[in-house]
Amino acid sequence: MKQPLVIANWKMNMTLSETEDFVRRFAQEDVGSSGVEMVICAPFVALSLLATLLRQSSLLLGAQNMHWEKEGAFTGEISPLMLREIGVRYVIAGHSERRIHFGETDGQAGKKVAAAFAFGLTPILCVGENDEERRAGKTEKVIQRQLLGAVSALDQDEQQRRLIVAYEPVWAIGTGMPADAGDAAVVITFIRALLHEKWGERAVDARILYGGSVNPENITAFTGSQGIDGALVGNSSLKPGSYAAMVRAVAAERRG
Repeated sequence: MKQPLVIANWKMNMTLSETEDFVRRFAQEDVGSSGVEMVICAPFVALSLLATLLRQSSLLLGAQNMHWEKEGAFTGEISPLMLREIGVRYVIAGHSERRIHFGETDGQAGKKVAAAFAFGLTPILCVGENDEERRAGKTEKVIQRQLLGAVSALDQDEQQRRLIVAYEPVWAIGTGMPADAGDAAVVITFIRALLHEKWGERAVDARILYGGSVNPENITAFTGSQGIDGALVGNSSLKPGSYAAMVRAVAAERRG
């Protein structure tokens, strides 16, 4: 059985003092040997601090974005080499907020996924339809375009096995109205089928998550569904008690 993931996406939240407080308070939470992989995707300014604070922690470090080039004249950007050097292990690519607010395309998300692998990082590729697309019955068409547009260049077994995909319907993010767990499972099964068609049995190892208004009360409705390997969590990951509660819930669900 694949190790489940609970990934915190702090977005544009958490000052440095709040980050220190989170780590201190999370260390007081009892998550034990949960068997759940825990990743904090923090703002760029907090990554170096977190790299130091998490040295004796079971929390792993992720970034929310990056450029696909190693270096260059890209004012305001951060490269995969910079992330790797400070101890980042995961990076989000193609989040809907990047697509909506900053015009990120499927092709650019794909460049970031490929660059992450090239520099030893594990990409978390986000895909998901908006409400208009959902109402028009275009969910599968949108998912297929976003997914295949971003993974077309992945031709190595290790990359195909390590890829993480997060299904995050845009209409559910930050709204308090998550997708129905059964509906999410259907879309995630579709994602798995697309990867299997492209890569064969190697697609079995790729982890596929759900994200969108996940909280301690509903997380196991998703992670308990067959084929859903964890969750990408936004607002509910900002409090250490809430994040720990989600980790404990997933661990208990997996233990049966």
